[in-house]
Amino acid sequence: MDIFDKVAKRMGPIGQHQKWSHGYFSFPKLEGDIAPHMNFRGKEHLVWSLNNYLGLANHPEVREADKQGATDFGMAYPMGARMMSGNSKYHEQMEQELAEFVGKEDAFLLNFGYQGMVSIIDCLVDRNDVIVYDAESHACIIDGLRLHMGKRFVYQHNDIESARKQLERATKLTEQSGGGILLITEGVFGMSGAQGKLKELIELKKEFNFRLLIDDAHGFGTMGPTGAGTHEEQGCIEGVDVYFGTFAKSMAGIGAFVASTQELTNYFRYNMRSQTFAKALPMPMVIGLLKRLELLKNNPELRERLWLIATTLQEGLRARGFDLGITNTMVTPVFLKGELLEATALTMDLRENYGIFCSIVVYPVIPKGLIELRLIPTAVHTLEDVQRTLDAFSEVSEKLKTGYYKEHQFSMA
Repeated sequence: MDIFDKVAKRMGPIGQHQKWSHGYFSFPKLEGDIAPHMNFRGKEHLVWSLNNYLGLANHPEVREADKQGATDFGMAYPMGARMMSGNSKYHEQMEQELAEFVGKEDAFLLNFGYQGMVSIIDCLVDRNDVIVYDAESHACIIDGLRLHMGKRFVYQHNDIESARKQLERATKLTEQSGGGILLITEGVFGMSGAQGKLKELIELKKEFNFRLLIDDAHGFGTMGPTGAGTHEEQGCIEGVDVYFGTFAKSMAGIGAFVASTQELTNYFRYNMRSQTFAKALPMPMVIGLLKRLELLKNNPELRERLWLIATTLQEGLRARGFDLGITNTMVTPVFLKGELLEATALTMDLRENYGIFCSIVVYPVIPKGLIELRLIPTAVHTLEDVQRTLDAFSEVSEKLKTGYYKEHQFSMA
């Protein structure tokens, strides 16, 4: 069979819908300044789909730092990979400040978050090592596992007894192979909003010999008394052996970092192929990231505002009978019962008649018969935005219950 013919017959679970979903449900265009209110298809919408947790994306000091970085250095500088010719004192300054902030000896900047986690796994383990991981791990972790040539065992989501059983299996294997065990989980699970059970997993170190790697993409900057992350929130900074955070969420930028001991971080510096053979983060981004980190550390009111909006939104939804699952973070999933056509009609009703833009999640990401509307509160939303959303959700929920969306479809024209 010709490869192109095979692709045409199998576009994938999301791609199979692209002919009717493109530009609306997939690849939508949100235009205007990054803010709670943006334009979608020519109309202003209240947006709950951007991971701009602290509102830094359009912060005037951030915009000025980005502009100044581009003026002073241009987008090309530094030219080359960090190891060869692309290092700078600003890259090293960012690493030092990040390490201190998250409570580790050293940190290493990475070009991208998704690629970063894949590369950490690839770099850290070999065929003799065993990986134990949470069943609801992000796609970047799963793709990193696909590169692993050794064994891997999955435990049920946030289930400590299940993790213990998999660690027992892993221990038996490593006793034969001479390898080690890496356990991977997330600080904040981005779909459900649940925190990973870091403290309980760390307790298992009393029974088993393993190292703990956490992906804290959503927790960095939002969780803990200072925003240092979920490990700070749970009071277990020392127990996390490898800490991974991204700049695409609370920092509203591009890139990521990994933080650990001095020795392990240097190992990453000299052995992580995705960094050795790729261009360094452009200087304007690094200069902008330094300003973002400064604001994150020195302006706790941004995080306090985020939590005010998140708490008000979640309490209001629960008071109206909505199912938010097990979230105990700012991520706000709203679960409704309905089929795919009802989900699309409800989402279009929210956008076209209520001016509310939020992400929709359906099967195969979640079980059939369920609809998830995923809301991301930010520090720049207002209480008025929350009230408007609560009222709209109450109305569309009632329509869903009465079968309205089975009978009424909406045009994307």
